[in-house]
Amino acid sequence: MLSNLLRPGRIVPHRIIVNQQYRMTSNKSFMDKVLALRPDMAGADEKEKATISSLMSEASKLSSDIQALDAKLTSLTYLHSLQPTLADVALYTELHGEMSRMERERYYTLPAVTRYYNHIQHLQPVNEARTLLRDTPFLLVEFDLDNMPPIERKVEVKEKKPKKEGAKVAENESKKAKSADKAASPVTKLEDKPAASEEPASADQPKKQKKEKKEKAPQPTESKKGKPAAEPAGPPMPSMIDLRVGKVLEVSRHPDADSLYVEKIDIGEETGPRTVCSGLVKYMKEEEILGQSLVIVCNLKPATMRGVKSYAMLLCASSADGKDGGLEFVKPPAESQPGERIYFEGEKYENQTPETQLNPKKKIFETIQPNFTTLDSLEACWIDPETKSVHKIRTQHGVCKVANLVGASLS
Repeated sequence: MLSNLLRPGRIVPHRIIVNQQYRMTSNKSFMDKVLALRPDMAGADEKEKATISSLMSEASKLSSDIQALDAKLTSLTYLHSLQPTLADVALYTELHGEMSRMERERYYTLPAVTRYYNHIQHLQPVNEARTLLRDTPFLLVEFDLDNMPPIERKVEVKEKKPKKEGAKVAENESKKAKSADKAASPVTKLEDKPAASEEPASADQPKKQKKEKKEKAPQPTESKKGKPAAEPAGPPMPSMIDLRVGKVLEVSRHPDADSLYVEKIDIGEETGPRTVCSGLVKYMKEEEILGQSLVIVCNLKPATMRGVKSYAMLLCASSADGKDGGLEFVKPPAESQPGERIYFEGEKYENQTPETQLNPKKKIFETIQPNFTTLDSLEACWIDPETKSVHKIRTQHGVCKVANLVGASLS
């Protein structure tokens, strides 16, 4: 960008050059500090480092079209893989100038960019770099997210294609012909009947032929229906469960079920908060739920509860003596943001991608859930039933915890 300004034949005000140089120097200093704090954010190997470096070089271009960037970030938490990298810090520094000046009405129209920027600015290494660089321009930007208007989920309704006029006429003629055949069906003649000496099996022959034709009829494969051709192989794994940070925006009593609350929960999706039904009326008051940041199970099959469709589940801890012995929320670290990924510690699980939606027939959640528990440290975890290894449930900021219950059941 600076080279374009300095091309021959163009007169550029000295102040613009100085501002450009200062911004580039500030960006580099900030990223260098983050890199010193977290060298792994540059990449694990040469191939990943090259990919991240390429994304860093595109940061300025991405930030120049913020509307297109909002569409790109709708389905992404980070630019590369499932962990933050220097590419995200580079994009953050490029966006900072515009986001710090942006009015509320404007950033409300860019929910994905706002969510992404706010998440990156609260990352631990970014916070630490901000503290260590006293004269850094990358100060925290405050967003009024509590009053952000919810975005309605869009349901695509496919319109039926109107039949062509010729097809309609042919269809009507076909119906008339069938009606005429039924009305004029003749009585079976004597010569049409099978001879008495013929074996009874001959009378069944048409049925067998019809059955054979039915068996030969090609059945549509799963791929033709637009569904995956094959389900993931292997036993259920905890990493198949999609856990995310969610913030409760609204709580109300279910209109037709005394034991249920209906919550609106922000999990960082452009489509707006999800509706969730939870059976917590007996255990918690509405004010104890409202505003809480919680662990949300996001890929269970939606279920209709007394007329209200629930699109997720709150993860709660109940006493080893049962829910009447105590029930409380499993909570992510305080600095976690809505939509932030929650995963299981361990090389085998933490970099895996969860299923889009768990297949109820495979009982994946039901198989994993009995081994969810809380340790003496009040940290939530999953214990491998075979190896007895402990895999804590965490975000990038730390491990998810409960307030009081040790050895609790999580569900």
